[in-house]
Amino acid sequence: MFDLYVYYKVPEAQAAQLEPLVRAMQAGLAQDGIAGQLLRRPESKNGLQTWMEVYPRADERLAALVEGRAEASGMAALIDGPRRAEVFVEFTCA
Repeated sequence: MFDLYVYYKVPEAQAAQLEPLVRAMQAGLAQDGIAGQLLRRPESKNGLQTWMEVYPRADERLAALVEGRAEASGMAALIDGPRRAEVFVEFTCA
């Protein structure tokens, strides 16, 4: 298990249109028992916001499901560049 972080750049002009798409996608995932969180950096840079979706206690199946739902949502047309995924795990005691 790992925590999944997906981040991407959003043009300020597209933010109001994109947010409901992401929230609807996450609501659909929540119906499947997958809790997600949507965050953004407090500042914009060069007209772009950085957004991040967070999915705790994920696995490969969940990561693939999130990406599939993101593709189906049409959000790619509203972001600047790719969605980038990172995974993190908790430290284990030695």
